[in-house]
Amino acid sequence: MRVVFAGTPEVAVPALDALAASDHELVGVVTRPDAPAGRGRRLVASPVAQRAEELGVPVLKPEHPRDPEFQAGLRALQPDCCPVVAYGALLPQSALDIPEHGWVNLHFSLLPAWRGAAPVQHSIWAGDEITGATTFRIVKELDAGPTFGMMTERIRPTDTSGDLLGRLAVGGAELLVRSLDGIADGSLEAREQDAEGVSFAPKILVENAEIDWSEPAVAVDRRIRACSPGPGAWSIHEGQRIKIGAVTIEDDHESLEPGVLVVAKSSVHVGTATTPVRLGEVKAFGKKQMNAADWARGVRLEPGTRFGQS
Repeated sequence: MRVVFAGTPEVAVPALDALAASDHELVGVVTRPDAPAGRGRRLVASPVAQRAEELGVPVLKPEHPRDPEFQAGLRALQPDCCPVVAYGALLPQSALDIPEHGWVNLHFSLLPAWRGAAPVQHSIWAGDEITGATTFRIVKELDAGPTFGMMTERIRPTDTSGDLLGRLAVGGAELLVRSLDGIADGSLEAREQDAEGVSFAPKILVENAEIDWSEPAVAVDRRIRACSPGPGAWSIHEGQRIKIGAVTIEDDHESLEPGVLVVAKSSVHVGTATTPVRLGEVKAFGKKQMNAADWARGVRLEPGTRFGQS
């Protein structure tokens, strides 16, 4: 099939590479416009755009996919299908109708579970043991289109959302190509999603990432892993946000009141509703990321110091 790939962030690059290496003819790429980045806030092309240019594939960067000029350009490429991974813009029906076989999205959950922008983060936060990826035809309703295929992936006890998303991006790229193969030869039919088991995964905002030390240690750990690398879990110390990296649940440590910090020679423990957790690395405002014990020595924590609430 002639395909035009739509995607924007780094997580979409494995799928782009898989399509370029497949038997399908990659005739174009759609991505979000260049965006300001870095201290100089200069305009930078998306990771997908940069990779497409390396591959020598034409790139379309519409401000919005409803733009007539973009849709005319897409029609000129004559795609049979448009595979999608994390493109980042809503597609109007007029764009969805252009390719004969529609737009086929790779979504990082086992649909109908975790429809929305942050499925990987929510699966970790909820304590799921298994997740995966699903290919489906895009329709107007959010992530509700008929599905083509699935893959599963076990969530490891130490997985951050970044770790898990990295594995799903690679495995999902293969799933996406296999789904297009089946669509092309007619061996794969889309199946409507189950009406039961629907859950939603809205974008996790910075305010959602504030740690609630009155929760059990397992919940604290899940929030931190779900919010890593972005937006980054945090707590308040002396009126400023401190980003908190991975923690270790220590069942054999003496109990502490929620939020209370105890500093030893080479460790920092924080109380929760159950057992304390040992901090790994932290990042204070305006500082580099560092070992929690080094940070504690630098700020000279007083006995009984407690992380606050914003």
